[in-house]
Amino acid sequence: MREAKGATHLSPEAARRVLLLLTLTRWLPIGLVVSLHVLWMLERGLTLTQALAASAVTGVCIFVLELPTSGIADALGRRPLLIVAGIVNILAALSFLLAHSLATFALAAALLGIFRALDSGPLEAWFVDTVHQSRPGADVDQDLSRMGTTMGLAMGTGAVASSALVAWHPIAGHSALWLPILVFVGLNVVHLVAVLLLLHEPARLDQRGFAAARASVAGAPGVVRSGLRLLRENRVLRYLVLVELFWSTSMVSFEALMPARMAELVGGEARAAVVIGPVAAVAWLVFALGAKASGWMSLRIGVARTAIVGRILTSLGAISMGLAFGPVALIATHLLTYSMHGFGGPVYNALLHREAHAGNRATVLSMASMVASAAFAAAGPLLGLLADHTSLQIGMAVAGVIGLGGAWCVLPALRAERERAAGRATPAPFAPGSR
Repeated sequence: MREAKGATHLSPEAARRVLLLLTLTRWLPIGLVVSLHVLWMLERGLTLTQALAASAVTGVCIFVLELPTSGIADALGRRPLLIVAGIVNILAALSFLLAHSLATFALAAALLGIFRALDSGPLEAWFVDTVHQSRPGADVDQDLSRMGTTMGLAMGTGAVASSALVAWHPIAGHSALWLPILVFVGLNVVHLVAVLLLLHEPARLDQRGFAAARASVAGAPGVVRSGLRLLRENRVLRYLVLVELFWSTSMVSFEALMPARMAELVGGEARAAVVIGPVAAVAWLVFALGAKASGWMSLRIGVARTAIVGRILTSLGAISMGLAFGPVALIATHLLTYSMHGFGGPVYNALLHREAHAGNRATVLSMASMVASAAFAAAGPLLGLLADHTSLQIGMAVAGVIGLGGAWCVLPALRAERERAAGRATPAPFAPGSR
């Protein structure tokens, strides 16, 4: 089946392969550095509060840029945004490698925020739209579950490689944490090449070239206004986006504070990096298993109920991390939390997709990401201050308690799911295995 300008509609199966491969190349590099992010800044001389404040710049940039960039993605196309995102990602990685001060780490964080604003949503929106060309209205929770599993496996593989590189430490003139970050830069180049080679979509620009491009970009604010109007008018979507406020606050516990807590327990950043590498690998493995389990569970109790269970268990896991008093207990509760983190993600995104359509899908995803980034940016420094003035354990537990509010925000989606099931007169036109 041919599109104008020679583009080809991919089958859902072919689109899934591209989605999973680009998910792999996107998240494998992150696995190398996610556990080293705070440790690298602490080793370079920043305090915990400074490190979290620098990281907050990422969230601020995402908050400012999410809707404009997603509007452009919906109006102009997903592929151009992903290409620009890949270039900015490489610059962000280089800046992080070379940073030595609060100001330079803040610059790296700003570039990372620009990348994440550009990268947030277009790939997933491209996949859903491609599937809907062949199967209009099809749910994608099973494919998003596979995506989450792939993400977890990629992150785990990166974490194992990171730990091995830190333990190896072949270049004595540099920190043991330096080599994984250098490899991170190189793998981001690989991801950009993969996007260029694998991701194709029907061209949204005609032969008028730049004039058409300007017209598409000029239409982006209208797409944004449409998304904001949808948020105002759609109660289910409004509450789903609000989930991110609570979810992202709980994430501060197991993403930002956990490495610092491990360094506190084992006596230094380099020692913590060696320990955290294998732990992070297992964490992303259980994240992948959790994502897989969410697909199984959603077929049995429904997507919304599964999302509620995921939010509650993730928050309880974060609370239990705060209650852990030794490395073994911290590791065990961290693994529990990450499995539930993976469990909740695919079904949450599936609920978002139910409230979107092709014209605003990237915008809807970006609105959720925008709230998540703002919440993380605000909660990170505040919880860092709380930890500095009390203890890391209290900061982690408080983050988990706040996260419980996310379960309440899924209740409107649960009611909508019940109404949808009650009003469905005939079976869905696609088999569960193909969703």
